[in-house]
Amino acid sequence: MRSAVSFDRFDLKILVHLQREGRCSNVDLAESVGLSPSPCLLRTKRLQETGLIRGYGADIALEKLGDHVIVFSEVTIGSHRPHDFRKFEEAAAKYEEIVECYNVSGGYDYLLKIVAPGIGYFQAVMDKMLEEDIGIERFASRIVLRHSMGRRGYPLGIIATQKRWE
Repeated sequence: MRSAVSFDRFDLKILVHLQREGRCSNVDLAESVGLSPSPCLLRTKRLQETGLIRGYGADIALEKLGDHVIVFSEVTIGSHRPHDFRKFEEAAAKYEEIVECYNVSGGYDYLLKIVAPGIGYFQAVMDKMLEEDIGIERFASRIVLRHSMGRRGYPLGIIATQKRWE
């Protein structure tokens, strides 16, 4: 899948650096990518305007806030008309506890990542979703026991191949 947004190797360097250090100053960013501050700022603004940079956020240490559980739920919906997918997605978007929702291929239709203060709370969320009549035929859930590995960003150097700007 190719993007309509054009960018070069300096733009890629900016994206890679901001993915790691989103709070860096423009001067630090420019130095890191090998540009002077003014062109670096113009490029960063263009990357924001074109939508390549959607926003900035903090990486929150949930374990320091209190007990919580992360659950991945595989959801199968009963009917597969476009309206049924939209109905489920609109309903899922209303739940703050659902932090990610993917429409996937395979044995089920959606993979949800749910963060809740405990198993009972998670179960109450799923019960409420089932009561809403949003097309859920069945679901199976996997409780995360331990987060053993995670990355804060995407493999931009692999996805954005050199061929795009050579």
